[in-house]
Amino acid sequence: QVQLVESGGGLVQPGGSLRLSCAASGSIDSVYTMAWHRQAPGKEREVVAFILSGGSTNYADSVKGRFTISRDNAKNTVYLQMISLKPEDTAVYYCNAVVSLTTDWRQRNYWGKGTQVTVSS
Repeated sequence: QVQLVESGGGLVQPGGSLRLSCAASGSIDSVYTMAWHRQAPGKEREVVAFILSGGSTNYADSVKGRFTISRDNAKNTVYLQMISLKPEDTAVYYCNAVVSLTTDWRQRNYWGKGTQVTVSS
C-alpha cells in the first residue's frame, strides 16, 4: 500500500558527492520519521541518519559533518546529500519511513528496495 522509491545512487570517486532521494507514495495519511540506512558487504544494516516530522535530525558518527538529511513534507520525500565520500561509505542505501495509512491509524515502518552507492577509484 505504501511504496518508497530511492534514486541517486551510483559510482563515485573518493571525495566525491552524491544526492539520494526517496519518495513515498500510496494510501498515506501521515509520514512521521524518515531515515536512511545502509548495509555494506558482510555487515549488518545500520542507521545513517533520520529526520523527524518537525525537522530535527540525527546522524551516525561515521557520517556526521559529511552527510545531510532533509525532507520535503509536501512531496513526502527525503533526501541524503553526501559529500567527501569515502570507500567505507560503499553500501546499499535504504530509505525508511514511519507511515500511517488512510485506512489504518497504526504507525508502521516501510522500506525501499535500496540503491547502490559505490565509492571507489
